[in-house]
Amino acid sequence: MIRYKRKWRRRLISAHDFWLPIRLSIQVALFSSIFVLFLGVAAAWWMSRTKLKGKILIETVFMLPLVLPPTVVGFLLLVLLGRRSWLGRAIEWLFSAPVIFTWWAAVIAAVVVSFPLVYQTMKVGFQSVDKKLEEAGRSIGANEWQVFRHITLPLAFRSLVSAYILGFARGLGEFGATLMIAGNIPGKTQTIPTAIYVAVDSGNTALAWAWTGSIIVISFILLLISRR
Repeated sequence: MIRYKRKWRRRLISAHDFWLPIRLSIQVALFSSIFVLFLGVAAAWWMSRTKLKGKILIETVFMLPLVLPPTVVGFLLLVLLGRRSWLGRAIEWLFSAPVIFTWWAAVIAAVVVSFPLVYQTMKVGFQSVDKKLEEAGRSIGANEWQVFRHITLPLAFRSLVSAYILGFARGLGEFGATLMIAGNIPGKTQTIPTAIYVAVDSGNTALAWAWTGSIIVISFILLLISRR
């Protein structure tokens, strides 16, 4: 009877440990997708309307995380937000704790790597809006915010939904930059991709398959919603 209770307790603990990376991954993806959606919408709207001379250079910087290795992005973020940088010291002074090796660091990494996808999706969406409709709104006295809120954004709603889902999915599957800046602390910063890496490295193939199956199901549902 005692052995049975011990085995059942170990199963409960294993189930708890199994769900922790899933919960943290969804938490990171949820926060990062919200932040990157606002940033991507603002940047795409500005870039689709501005005629700045250095527009190509700025847009290249925006798209750079898409082609850089995730470890390079993680290293740059580590240098930028580390304790030796003024930004890292300012964050530590403001929140009384460093941001490195916290789940917020994973959120930042997910925002950076998913930004190009969100930005490009929203840029295409804004460019597809008929400019005559926007001009009609301005002609009856609407300011730029009213035009954006009541005309541009509703007409680009499909792109908005797609951008959010892509940002969520990219944040959910982020590995390299997250590992560099947030680490792999079980229960604190361990997401599904890092948990799979550790499981495979330790020879626990069954656990790796379980986490792999969970992220495949979540990603499939997200892509299905995006397609719909």
